[in-house]
Amino acid sequence: MLIAISAVIGFVAGSLPFSVWLVRWITHGDVREVGDGNPGAINAGRAGGWRAGVLVLVLDAAKGGLPVILARFVFALDSWALIPVVLSPVLGHAVSPWLRFRGGKGIAATFGVWSALTYWVVPTTLGGFMSAIMAVQSVNAWTVVMASVFTLIVLGLIHAETPLIVAFALNLALLVFTHRRGLLSTPKWRGSSGKKKEAQN
Repeated sequence: MLIAISAVIGFVAGSLPFSVWLVRWITHGDVREVGDGNPGAINAGRAGGWRAGVLVLVLDAAKGGLPVILARFVFALDSWALIPVVLSPVLGHAVSPWLRFRGGKGIAATFGVWSALTYWVVPTTLGGFMSAIMAVQSVNAWTVVMASVFTLIVLGLIHAETPLIVAFALNLALLVFTHRRGLLSTPKWRGSSGKKKEAQN
């Protein structure tokens, strides 16, 4: 029962579209009409200014982390019991009932969840890989997915607990789902077009 309650709390928290509400309040506009249409922190920053972007980033991370903290430290759930709680905020963000089951990509929520689970380990690893890949590859969807795959490999190499590895693998599957449109294009390596032009000349 506690697992189900925690998962429902996580889904409801994750479904809260802070970027949509905040941008609507600040500009009376719709964040989904900005950039790639994703209701997330980046487009909130574009629509409402950097303060709005930072606030949405914090709120989206918090709605991922707080349900996990509640499940771990109040309901005393651990190991396999935490997997539904880990996934529920990211799923809620991705298929938000507030947005007719069309949500965001769940990156900030993922960082929030894994900060609550592993403190600095997964967020630092995932963020480091994303920064490194972003420096050489320009398709955001591929950056997120490749960084997540490398992070999953790291979890295996450091012999993380099996439930943790399974939870991150399922979280990765959710990120593939939310980034499915971006993954239809091939990775674009920075500088490759320039090298091709030089070779042709």
